Amino acid sequence: MNLEGILQSLPGVKDPEKRINLNERLKWTGAVLVIYYILAEIPVYGISSVSLTRFREWEVLLGAKFGTIMTLGIGPIVTASIILQMLVGAKIIDWDLNTHHGRIMFQGTQKLLAILFSILEAFAYTLFGPVQPLAHTLGNVLLVAGQLAIGGILVILLDEVVSKWGIGSGVSLFIAAGVTKQIFVGLLSPQIVSEYRAGRLLAFIESVVRGTPQWIFLLPILSTFLVFILAVYAEGMRVEIPLAFGTLRGFGRKWPLKFVYTNVLPVILISAVLINIQIWGRMLAHPVQHGLMECGVLGCYQNGVPKSGLVFYLSPPHKFIYYLLTGTATTTDIERAIIYILIMTLGTALFSIFWVNTSGMDAKSVARQIQASSLQIPGFRRDPRVIEKVLERYIMPLAVLGGAFVGLLAAIADFMGALASGTGILLAVMIIYDMYEQLALQQLEDAHPLIRKIMGKMK
Repeated sequence: MNLEGILQSLPGVKDPEKRINLNERLKWTGAVLVIYYILAEIPVYGISSVSLTRFREWEVLLGAKFGTIMTLGIGPIVTASIILQMLVGAKIIDWDLNTHHGRIMFQGTQKLLAILFSILEAFAYTLFGPVQPLAHTLGNVLLVAGQLAIGGILVILLDEVVSKWGIGSGVSLFIAAGVTKQIFVGLLSPQIVSEYRAGRLLAFIESVVRGTPQWIFLLPILSTFLVFILAVYAEGMRVEIPLAFGTLRGFGRKWPLKFVYTNVLPVILISAVLINIQIWGRMLAHPVQHGLMECGVLGCYQNGVPKSGLVFYLSPPHKFIYYLLTGTATTTDIERAIIYILIMTLGTALFSIFWVNTSGMDAKSVARQIQASSLQIPGFRRDPRVIEKVLERYIMPLAVLGGAFVGLLAAIADFMGALASGTGILLAVMIIYDMYEQLALQQLEDAHPLIRKIMGKMK
C-alpha cells in the first residue's frame, strides 16, 4: 500500500453523501459541543491535582481543561498544522494543493501528525508537566498517558465531525466555547474571593449595596466590551470585487475579500506556539533557592509567574495598560510589551501568508473558483489569468495587513485585564462572527436552491 492509501486508511469521519441542510448542521454542531463539555468534566484517573492550577491560564486558547480527558485540547491539531504549513509553505514538501492528490496528502499527513502529537504530548504532560500520576511507575504512566492520548484523538475526530457535518470547525468551536464559559464565570460567578464575589458584575453590585461602590470591578467588563467592539469593526471591513454572470445578463454579485482575510487561524497558530513554549518552559523548570523560584533553560518562574528568560518576554504583561495610565509601568514592563507586540504582529502576518498559500485562498485558487461559478469581472476578458491578476492586488496585502492588525489587536487586548484573556476574547468574537456569516449563507442557499446551483455548491 502506498503512502496515499495509508493516509486514507486512518480513522476518520465519513463525508456526507448528500447535501446537509442548516437544521441538520446545527444539530451536529450542538451535539459535538455537548460531547465536548461532557468530556471536559471527566477527570483523568490516577493523577495528582497538585500541579494543575498553575496551567489554568492556557486552557482557553488550547480548548482544553487540564486534569480531564480534554487535557490536550486542540494542541496536537494546531501543532501538526503549524509544522506542515511551514514545510509546505517553504516548499520543503512540494505538494500542489490545487490537485486532489495534493489535498489528500496534506490533510492525511496533518491528521497523522496530530495523532502522533497526541501520543507524544500525552507522555510529555504525564512525565514532566501538568498531569502527573500519583506514582511514577510504568503502569501509572501508561494509564494516564493513554487516557490523555485517547482524549486528543477524540478531539481530532470531533473536529472532523464539525468540519464535515456541522458549522465551521471544531478547533474554532472549542475555543469559542471555552472563552464564552470563562467570560460568563468572570461576570456572574457567586464564589466569594476577598470579601466580594468572583464575578465582577456581582462584585460591583454587591459593593453598591454596601454603600461603597468599587468602580475598579467595572474595568474588566469595559475592557471586554472594548475588545468586542474593535473585533466586530475589524470583521466588518472588506474589499468587494464586482462580478457579473457570463450566462445571465443583468445579474451579478460582489465577491467579498475581508480585511481580516485569513480570519482567526493565524492568531490561533501564533498563540499555540507561545503557549507551547510556556508549557515546555514550565516542564523544564526545577526548584532553586529553597523552592522560591523554578528555573530552566527557557527562564525562571516564581509562584507560577514568569520572571525572567524567554518565557518572560513571550508572555503578555496583563494589566499593562492600567500600569501605564497610572504611571507605575517599569522599563522592563515596557520592553516586555514591545517585544510581545512585535512577536504577535509579525507572527500572525507570517502565518497569514502560510495559510493563504496552503488553504486554497491564494489569488490563483480564488480565480478558479470564480471561473467555475461562471462569473467574470465586468470590463475584463473571461480568463482566470486576468481575474488572478486583479485579485493579486488585494489578497496578499490583505492577508499581511489583516493578519498584522489582528495580532496587534490581540496583543493590546492581552494587556487590558479583561474577563478572559484578550486573545481569547478576540478569537471568540471573530469565530462567532464567522459562524454567523456561514449560517446566513447556508440559510440563503436552503431558501433559494438556484443560488446553490449557480455557486457550484454540492446538491
